[in-house]
Amino acid sequence: MSLLGGTTLCATLAATPPSQAATLVSGPSPFAGCTVGGGTGTNYLNSEVEPYLAINPANPTNFIGAWQQDRWSDGGARGLVASASFDGGKTWQQTPLPFSACAGGLAYERASDPWVSIGPDGTAYAISISFNHSNNSNAVGTAVSRDGGQTWQNLGVIIADNEPTSQFFNDKESVTANPVTPGVAYAVWDRLELPNGNPYANLHTAAFRGPALFSKTVDGGQTWSPPKVIVSTPSRQQTIGNQIVVNSQTGTLYNFFNLISPPFNITAYKVAFVMSTDDGATWTNPKIIADMRTVGVTDPNTGEAVRTGDIIPEPAIDPATGQLYVVWQDSRFNGGLYDEIATSTSSDGGRTWSAPIRVNTPSGRAAFNPSVRVNSTGSIAITYYDFRNLAAGNTTTLPTDYWLTTSSNGGASFGGEVHISGPFDMKTAPVASGFFVGDYEGLAAMGSAFVPFFVQTNSGNTGNRTDVFVVAP
Repeated sequence: MSLLGGTTLCATLAATPPSQAATLVSGPSPFAGCTVGGGTGTNYLNSEVEPYLAINPANPTNFIGAWQQDRWSDGGARGLVASASFDGGKTWQQTPLPFSACAGGLAYERASDPWVSIGPDGTAYAISISFNHSNNSNAVGTAVSRDGGQTWQNLGVIIADNEPTSQFFNDKESVTANPVTPGVAYAVWDRLELPNGNPYANLHTAAFRGPALFSKTVDGGQTWSPPKVIVSTPSRQQTIGNQIVVNSQTGTLYNFFNLISPPFNITAYKVAFVMSTDDGATWTNPKIIADMRTVGVTDPNTGEAVRTGDIIPEPAIDPATGQLYVVWQDSRFNGGLYDEIATSTSSDGGRTWSAPIRVNTPSGRAAFNPSVRVNSTGSIAITYYDFRNLAAGNTTTLPTDYWLTTSSNGGASFGGEVHISGPFDMKTAPVASGFFVGDYEGLAAMGSAFVPFFVQTNSGNTGNRTDVFVVAP
């Protein structure tokens, strides 16, 4: 059996339905000769993880993707890479994003959490978390492209918390272009305040507190407003996974996130949101949608950890009606044994939300890393990975498949599942607190079509563990 991209899969992986035709997007690392950012961790040369995709509304054949390049085992990557297509995803050209020293940009040792969004005039906004491994210096960096992702300018820093200021770490940022007003985009992230100002504590565990911060540009990314808190958190509470969607009819901004509060058990994580009706000047108090009853993801045969987006909710909005959707990992449908994919929707601007329903096909195995989008006809697509093809007793490989399921009734039910890719061996993935292909994957809507943008492993190939693929219309 042959995987997309030409690698051969071990015979222990089970057969699945035929995959959709996928195109290889990523290539050899542009950072292969860079020695910045080392330490005790392992660097996985040629590994790509955590992809994201945007489609240019001014030219729908122009796709821009981004990902982490050369992932480190102990946080971040040598840099971020963007790739642009001008023929609807058939061919791609990649360029380093200027967010790390290896890329010749910001003077930080590592970068993470790539995100890209494109405004109605074709201006593309990219954003990163840039940071050092050798100390606690960190920042939220931004850049823009006005040529479809071929080059990036207006490199800047929205916020920096550098040594000797060692108490703060900016994390899990995203950027959203206003879909109606050219030149306007919004950035959100959480800023972790570490207990006792210890810069060498684990920066990605429950922090002392972690409010959500907001900044916006009104001049196409030339300048950004001073960061301000839009979700204030008391001691032992934090946000993570902040993402904004915009109602094209009313201009209302919705910022979705995970609100983490004690007691730190299966109900600690909450899918929540705040909203602004004045373009970010003021925001409501947080409203809880549902518990995120995630139990994490492991290989059910060996117990080995798989790092996923288990604490990151993913939102979407119908561009025509403003109906809201959010997806997340949840174990409520199987008695808390393993994560599956849950979704909830609101058709009244967030005032009320449907009871969570299961999206994935039940298989007795975990499903994870959901992405969600709404197309021009109002259909909803959700993509996710699962382990349905793992056989009992198989401890040598971890067969993983990628799927897409759709709803044409406003999220009341999902079906018509399509096999996107796999099976591939998750155990070939870089190890970063578990086998890791990203805390999120890319998915975009192109008219009435959907475009998955995702990572899969090159099973058994330790010199090129992962690649980014796209399934274009």
